[in-house]
Amino acid sequence: MSSTVPPTEAVILEEQGEASVRSSPAVKFALTKVGGALISLAMVILLGFFAFKILPGDPVAKIAREHPMSPEQIAQLRAQLGLDKPLWQQFGDYLVNVFTLNFGESYVYKQSVASLIGDYFWNTILLTGTSAVIAIALGLWLGQKAGWRPGSRFDRLTSGTSLVFWSVPTFWLALLLLMVFGGTLHWFPTGGMISPNPPDDALGKVLDVISHMVLPVITMVAVVYAQYVMVMRASVMEEKSADYLVTARAKGLKDDDLRTRHAVPNALLPTVTLVFLHIGGLVAGAVTVETVFSWPGLGKLTYQAIQGPDLPLLQGTFVVFSAIIIFTNLVADFVYRRLDPRVRRG
Repeated sequence: MSSTVPPTEAVILEEQGEASVRSSPAVKFALTKVGGALISLAMVILLGFFAFKILPGDPVAKIAREHPMSPEQIAQLRAQLGLDKPLWQQFGDYLVNVFTLNFGESYVYKQSVASLIGDYFWNTILLTGTSAVIAIALGLWLGQKAGWRPGSRFDRLTSGTSLVFWSVPTFWLALLLLMVFGGTLHWFPTGGMISPNPPDDALGKVLDVISHMVLPVITMVAVVYAQYVMVMRASVMEEKSADYLVTARAKGLKDDDLRTRHAVPNALLPTVTLVFLHIGGLVAGAVTVETVFSWPGLGKLTYQAIQGPDLPLLQGTFVVFSAIIIFTNLVADFVYRRLDPRVRRG
């Protein structure tokens, strides 16, 4: 019997070999990016312990000032919180808490940090997620319209307005909106997530939450959307001079079709990474807005932990915020590689 491999099997083996060769760069890329993300997360965990250890203020001393204690009670409280242990032992306990997603117990709230983060996490996601969707949609729409006709009245108005909002400090804009629309005009609630006496029906409860979201969402959108406007505008302006658009225009395609079907899809590529980067940054940057508007989220929780200082709570929120940013950066790398064939070939 002949030992020659049948032609059909040879073709299959050859195709499998080519697929393996093609997939190896993708595997290498994935391992590199995931490895880099894990290294960044490890550095964040280390920083989360040592950075907060050098913060001024003694949580035990603050608790003792608020609730007078004897020296014996202070020593007992310090032992209860684990602050009497050597630094290396405290670090070991911290690592165990992090890798078990426990983070220890809050000094101020007297409950586990994990449960506190779980209670406040989705409130932050609701606020920042809504802000991100509006900012991205508004910024990309305005940017592509402005970039298609640079120098027009619409372009000058859009670019100028967005740059003004971009340059305004977040806390200043939040306070201004709070005083004008909450304090003077009384159009919207001035703080919190729900009213003291919320409606009984489901629709009324939803509308109540939405009314509390208006001012903080406007604040977060105003200081973020300008970045999408400017990047999208620059990308569309660059695509306008591309050869494929000149060819498409010569074939008689309408101006709107050129913009929406050809220029905008290609101009979106540089914006993808920016979108994912700022989604993570928007969540981590919610501290100021949530504090000003008393929104019950991780940002306000972090601010209250700083006042403590509540070290376990600070460490927990710091690791969570940093992990969100690292994860969104990792997703951005994979999405950009998927969308842009030049990155895959590289």
